[in-house]
Amino acid sequence: MSAAIEVLLVDDEEDLRRATSQTLDLVGYPVRTTDSAEEALTSVTRSWRGILVTDIRMPGMDGMALLRAAIAIDPDLPVLMLTGHGDVNLAVDAMREGAYDFIEKPFSVERLLDSITRALEKRQLTLENRALRSSVANRSDDLETRLVGRSATMLAVRKQIRAIAPTRADVLIVGETGTGKELAARAIHDLAAETDRPFVAINCAAIPAEMMEAELFGYEVGAFAGAMRARVGKFEHARNGTIFLDDIENMPLYLQAKLLRAVQERAITRLGSHEPIALNARFIASSSVDLERAADEQSFRKDLLYRLNIATLRLPSLGDRREDIPALFAHLVHIVSTQLRVPAPALSTSYLSSMSLRPWPGNVRELRNAAERFVLGIDGVDDRQAAASATTLRERVQAFERQAIADELRAQNGSLKAVYEVLGISRKSLYEKMVKLGLERQDFREDD
Repeated sequence: MSAAIEVLLVDDEEDLRRATSQTLDLVGYPVRTTDSAEEALTSVTRSWRGILVTDIRMPGMDGMALLRAAIAIDPDLPVLMLTGHGDVNLAVDAMREGAYDFIEKPFSVERLLDSITRALEKRQLTLENRALRSSVANRSDDLETRLVGRSATMLAVRKQIRAIAPTRADVLIVGETGTGKELAARAIHDLAAETDRPFVAINCAAIPAEMMEAELFGYEVGAFAGAMRARVGKFEHARNGTIFLDDIENMPLYLQAKLLRAVQERAITRLGSHEPIALNARFIASSSVDLERAADEQSFRKDLLYRLNIATLRLPSLGDRREDIPALFAHLVHIVSTQLRVPAPALSTSYLSSMSLRPWPGNVRELRNAAERFVLGIDGVDDRQAAASATTLRERVQAFERQAIADELRAQNGSLKAVYEVLGISRKSLYEKMVKLGLERQDFREDD
């Protein structure tokens, strides 16, 4: 939960404002109070990082008028209504008009915090999803929307791409399968000075070895049996643009020698011809294996390796940047739901927290598959599986703590008082841990 999301409490009872403010301060929620609905309304905008908690009956503008005015500005704004015993019917009307929840006075601390916690989470996700949609719609060429993440490693990757792209130097991209090597290659190409040039991606692992030379270099009529007409190769298609050689370690050794010559001279010759064809192309190669070791084992040419890695870009695995997983998954869910033309399901903090604890051997590619299953409603995360997959000591401790609290919440049917008494921790500590670990009380109540 982001600490930047504030609670704006509106009530004309000073004692209630003071007591509620102290309760929210105790659990670490930023809170601001006022006795004026008119004053509260001045804070409400579509980008406001806050929620409203308002009494219904107040002098001047009452809570119902404030609700209608706030929802008119932002229909997704959570507004919690505080009601007296005789105002339940009025509160039901407020729910019909868009209120997020109503809490009947006198209310318990647990009831208040449960509702506010869920409302803060909803606001956080709403603002994050809006930011993501805005990024995709308005900044489709922005590097941050292609290679998502705020970890130090991803900040360094984007900085390096911005430095490399304008130079048109050849690049070697290294990273595990599924880390986004082609995305990085396309970003380098698009951020170059002349983006109208062709980008030709070649998967060296997908072309049969016996066909690769003809596919890449092209051929003339009669170059070999069955060559009934001339054909332009993939390299020639990329003239003046970018040639991306994915999984270059799969290229046969004999062809690596011919590729080296093409890289050095920026020219090729079709099979069956002696006429050179100028390329003036940029070469970007990628590999998921250690090419230095492959060169030592003589399965990859050292001279080609030295020629290609003028600039080397290393992409981290998801395991090396777990803090990026929640935002990246939310981003992928939005992309997938847009492509499939279906509404994006709501993402809870609990679900996103579980995602960050799972192993992702397939990296971003596997995470996208999970996003597709989530959007289609056929995927779920088991907390025990996530806990068992944690690797570092901190992750193991966090996963164990999360599972212990979740088990007790389940056993106590979501009763927070029973949970913190059984676990021997303070109420404040339990609230803080639940927020940090993405646990929601209502998920463990059988009667909900």
